[in-house]
Amino acid sequence: MFAETLGQKKAVGLLSRSLENGRLAHAYLFSGPRGVGKKTTARQFAAVLLCRHEGMNGPCGTCSSCVQFASGNNPDFVHIKPQGAMIKIDQVRALKKALSYPPLEAPRRVIMLEDVHTMRREAGNSLLKLLEEPPPDNILLLTADDSEPLLPTIVSRCQIIPFYPLPVELAAQIIARRNSSLTAEEALRFAQLAGGCPGLAGTFDIEGLLPAYEQTISRLLNPGKSESARVESALELALQAAELKEGLEQLFDLLRLFFKESMLAGLRAPDQGSEPRPMDDNILRARERWNLQQLSDKVQVIDFVAKTLARNCNRQMACEVLFLKLFSIH
Repeated sequence: MFAETLGQKKAVGLLSRSLENGRLAHAYLFSGPRGVGKKTTARQFAAVLLCRHEGMNGPCGTCSSCVQFASGNNPDFVHIKPQGAMIKIDQVRALKKALSYPPLEAPRRVIMLEDVHTMRREAGNSLLKLLEEPPPDNILLLTADDSEPLLPTIVSRCQIIPFYPLPVELAAQIIARRNSSLTAEEALRFAQLAGGCPGLAGTFDIEGLLPAYEQTISRLLNPGKSESARVESALELALQAAELKEGLEQLFDLLRLFFKESMLAGLRAPDQGSEPRPMDDNILRARERWNLQQLSDKVQVIDFVAKTLARNCNRQMACEVLFLKLFSIH
């Protein structure tokens, strides 16, 4: 049924039991890190819910509903994505108006809202009213990255479908399958850099992204002894990052993952007899250099600057603020 969802046994088990028992929630929240299959799984679940042939192990693929879904023309599947950087209040209002009418053809309507973590409070409160009083014959599928907080009241009104980073070896297999030009070693490296999130690794071919990331980590771990040297490094890295254009968000993702992995490295025992990963040296150096509070502060700085960029702040200035603050936490 969920053939495209790999390494997420808990999520698949929860959804499968809901279908088998016929006890469907009015709203599901697919929550976890970016790039681990949340949206793919939500679409598979939507296809099953809309299929006219109930009792099968997945969508039949032949009924009129399945054919329409595959072509992107199913009238009872509503797919809402962020407009620009966020889901806006007008999108939620339009959805509420549409749901005041019954489904057009199928017994139920399925609504998929991608990246609900991008909503501001006004849009979130409007969605909350919909979740509090759900119209009949409608099922909402929400996806959200767990790196961003959601309104607790929204979370409490959904059945949580949790997703987790994949084992690095499995993530590497998925990356290699999607990118036949990669060697096994390159796929493994990308899986490690992505923290077991193969969807995130798909962005790494952006020109200049990996060199910028590696140089940033090297400079932060070797900042120089003088304040002037640290400021100079910060400004050079800011210029390099601002020039990435489409890759800047991915650079933030990689840096965030690195600091979080460094935090986790201090909380878990090393695997006895395991081969060291290429990233381990830098992560261990990070744990020696910064304590948990300092690493947490670095993650918060990245989150803060990422949010300012989403509001169309000056890229160069935002990058300068980011790197000056990262170098000041030592």
